[in-house]
Amino acid sequence: MFDKLGDIGKLFEQMQEKAKKLQEEQEQQILTAKSGGGMVQVSANGKGEIIDIQIDNSLLEDKESLQILLMSALNDLFKMVEENRQKNAMNLFDPSMFGKE
Repeated sequence: MFDKLGDIGKLFEQMQEKAKKLQEEQEQQILTAKSGGGMVQVSANGKGEIIDIQIDNSLLEDKESLQILLMSALNDLFKMVEENRQKNAMNLFDPSMFGKE
């Protein structure tokens, strides 16, 4: 019984190490969403922190269009970040860690 507890402890440690590595990788990832044919571009790191916003100068005179395109790009970006998080979470559970391939 104690051997199994030791194995579970090792497995938990492996998962913690892998989670930490994935978190560090997420910080380095850059995800970008565009709207309006690239007139608005928003970038975030894998943690979902906005790191850049670029807006075409022609939109500066049209507040309503700018707002719509910015919301669209942000919503797309948030979806990308969430999908990326889910993908990374699934990678955390590697079958080889459980002795299965």
